[in-house]
Amino acid sequence: MLSHAEMSRVLQRACVRADVPLRYSEGFNPHPRLSLPLPRPVGVESSDELLVARLCEAPAAQSASDLAEREAAMMRALAGQLPEGIEVLAVTLADSNASFQPRSAEYVLPIRDAEDPGLAARLAGEIARVMTSEQCVVERASADRKSARSIDVRPFLGSIQFQAGKLIVQHATGDAGSIRIEEILQLFGLRTEDLAGPIRRTNVVWETAKLQSATQQPRSQDRAEDIEDGKRDVD
Repeated sequence: MLSHAEMSRVLQRACVRADVPLRYSEGFNPHPRLSLPLPRPVGVESSDELLVARLCEAPAAQSASDLAEREAAMMRALAGQLPEGIEVLAVTLADSNASFQPRSAEYVLPIRDAEDPGLAARLAGEIARVMTSEQCVVERASADRKSARSIDVRPFLGSIQFQAGKLIVQHATGDAGSIRIEEILQLFGLRTEDLAGPIRRTNVVWETAKLQSATQQPRSQDRAEDIEDGKRDVD
């Protein structure tokens, strides 16, 4: 499993080898203008990543068929440079001032319910309790793990299901914050040994907006912990 930083490096190298016309920053140590806008927490897999790359060649006005052909060609070039297990699902050439903000996603937690007959029944009860609660308070640890504060995560929670041995938690995410993986475990009284495999993030819903200025760039160095807590560094 690749970390968020490792995935960024893999995709950057693939873009370079595929001759994608990346735009680079200026200065002594230029770097390509690309980012994964929604960092993954440590140890979480993903089947729905978004790579945003700024190109030095803006897509000129052209027919829909020409644009689709260019997108398909870039998709084939990228696919040929990626290692096994990483697949390009689509390429879209958007306006140069487009910005992409995550609004919701799902965490899928595989549960060892077959090994613990009472676990499924307990989870069903916990799901009913959470969905009917007006507040769900958890203890959120600070970045240095030396302190904690009480957080109501109920506003972030959407649908919650337990089916086919998987706990599926649909949650809101964005500038207002989100719920963390360890808080989901805390909320449902789960231990890491109750998991049958890696947690996976999927079904991310994105909102497209426009950058306020031509020089503004999408954020590429936000930590997963900062995004989940609704905190971002200011450029």
